[in-house]
Amino acid sequence: MAARPGPPVLEFRGVTKAFGELEVLHGIDLEVAEHEAVAVIGASGSGKSTLLRCVDLLEEIDDGDIFLDGEVITDPSVDPVAVRRRLGLVFQAYNLFGHLTVLQNVLLGMVKAHGGDRDEAEPTARALLARLGLGGREDDHPDLLSGGQQQRVALARAFAARPRAMLLDEVTSALDPELVGEVLGAVRDLRDEGVTMLLATHEMSFAREVADRICFLHEGRILEVGPPEQVLEHPRRPETQRFLRRLLEAGRA
Repeated sequence: MAARPGPPVLEFRGVTKAFGELEVLHGIDLEVAEHEAVAVIGASGSGKSTLLRCVDLLEEIDDGDIFLDGEVITDPSVDPVAVRRRLGLVFQAYNLFGHLTVLQNVLLGMVKAHGGDRDEAEPTARALLARLGLGGREDDHPDLLSGGQQQRVALARAFAARPRAMLLDEVTSALDPELVGEVLGAVRDLRDEGVTMLLATHEMSFAREVADRICFLHEGRILEVGPPEQVLEHPRRPETQRFLRRLLEAGRA
């Protein structure tokens, strides 16, 4: 990648998080540069989802700081709603509103959360849906869509407000294998537009195709960070090697 001008979009400095006696994140240090996609991989329970939830202030960290565009967002005085308006979070569950149409789901954040004019926002929402392969489905309700289509609506809804960074939490894990590719394609399209992304995934092919760097999280600690070809093909740490070997044996690498 080219040199990174200015501060990173996202930065973790010594971030620690525990649930009772269980320490889930141990002194996390990580930067995500403008237009960069960083994939976080690791076994279940390694802290991937917790890391993303801490960025969106859905979980309160115990120590350290998280920065967005150089500003601390984890100080108790910071308004979490204002921070969330600058981020786009997509969960593995689609979390669409079943009583609203596809178009209404995408417009909701643009109009309600960001105060946009509906008539001005609608052409943008329609164009985004079309770009993600959902043209002609704007007036359908979510229950008429496949899982992959619903997840693409969730991506469109998160991206419609042009967030500073997209946080993608296992967005393919709830999908049948044949639907993973279409969501991967949608994420790749957003990535190609230069969207800054931090994504947690258990799909190594997804991480390989989308990420500029891969971060291996093991028992709440970052053990290895590097380009996909280095981390996935020539891992340096024995923990990374064991994790990838288990995935290969299970046919998921």
